Amino acid sequence: MPFEHYSQPILAKRKWYRRVLGSIWIALTVVLASLMIGILGYHVLGGLGWIDSLLEASMILGGMGPVATMSNDAVKIFASLYALFSGLMLLSIMGILMAPWLHRMMHHFFNDHHKHSGSNRK
Repeated sequence: MPFEHYSQPILAKRKWYRRVLGSIWIALTVVLASLMIGILGYHVLGGLGWIDSLLEASMILGGMGPVATMSNDAVKIFASLYALFSGLMLLSIMGILMAPWLHRMMHHFFNDHHKHSGSNRK
């Protein structure tokens, strides 16, 4: 999702709203992909049923912690790696969601700064 350069005009509200919706869709896609990784891992390695795998993956991805007892070393290693992965995904998803807002704020700030500092004079 390309952003306009600071020397370009600030994006019109309608186009910016589309950018925000685009970031929401990207974030949802990342969440669903991450959830699928967790569901498959807990189902295959942990022998949990599909619903229990969904619950376990959701709780870890959401930062709430494990629910089920892990029965073997393979699923314990997976759970450990998935927990670390989930923490990184939380940060990444927040970055994806915040990017349009922060970019617009910085664009406004930069334009205001140049207007008041006289930096745009020839």
